[in-house]
Amino acid sequence: MGQKDAAMTDHSGNDDARRRRLLWRATHRGIREMDLILGGFVTRHVASLDDARLSELESIMDIPDQEMLAWATKQEPVPPELATPLLLEILSTSLLPREKEGPTPQAWEDEGTGCT
Repeated sequence: MGQKDAAMTDHSGNDDARRRRLLWRATHRGIREMDLILGGFVTRHVASLDDARLSELESIMDIPDQEMLAWATKQEPVPPELATPLLLEILSTSLLPREKEGPTPQAWEDEGTGCT
């Protein structure tokens, strides 16, 4: 079996390299907010994306950061021709810190900690 034949049968290796490339591109955008939005989404989901969604993600990577950031912050609407479910899911990522889980102030008061 030649190198070309081996490369054609090793889809998992190609998929792994493709996913690593996408992850790197998503986390090294140039604008920190887009590193967080796009990179965070790709970090969480790249392993579960099928081939079609990987291809769509590759297209999304070509959109300039300034445009995506304006869409993510609702300064500009996403153009209808680009408003795919995947892009809208990515843009719905919040930059606001998530609330930390823990006891509520009421729970602290109930435990007698003196917090009110």
